[in-house]
Amino acid sequence: MSVLTPSQTVGPFYAYGLTPKGRAHWDPDGTYSWKETVGSNLVTPDVAGDRIRIEGGIYDGDGKPIPDAMLEIWQADGNGKYSNEPGSRRLPNTKFKGHGRSACDKDGVFQFDTVKPGPVPGPDGKMQAPHIVVAIFGRGMLRQVYTRIYFDGEAANATDPILALVPAERRATLMAKKQGDVWRWDVHMQGDKETVFFQV
Repeated sequence: MSVLTPSQTVGPFYAYGLTPKGRAHWDPDGTYSWKETVGSNLVTPDVAGDRIRIEGGIYDGDGKPIPDAMLEIWQADGNGKYSNEPGSRRLPNTKFKGHGRSACDKDGVFQFDTVKPGPVPGPDGKMQAPHIVVAIFGRGMLRQVYTRIYFDGEAANATDPILALVPAERRATLMAKKQGDVWRWDVHMQGDKETVFFQV
């Protein structure tokens, strides 16, 4: 008889789980050596769009950094095109995949180098504001959680159909804010500042 069983927790064994073909080794100095299959720099020489850096921290319910979380992002290019769309191989920026992954450091800090995405149509065909889809993995979580990064000050935020589903007082948790040369976006997994997560 088949029965449902719980998912395995994810993390903190990212190096082992994400090594190509499951192979990794310990270096002589005692550190764990592995090669990222997907990195945090999405920029390719032929990509369309304004290059940006997104930086932030991820925090638990007590406001303490989570040092072994991992974030994955998925986004369109600056023209609002995804790399897996039908006919996308005919686009001039065929090397841009729109998929990135960043581990967090000991202070819970992550970063991505990418391009600001263009607007894309939503499920009903209505245009969405520029955004990046984020999946967050962390120790003790049975499944990853999903959220979005929007860009503060973007005029299209006012009419975005997905953002409209979020209570107005909580939309700020999805907004990256420009700070100098970077866009700052922090994640709070629980607590008063909890980031909005979406059911997928």
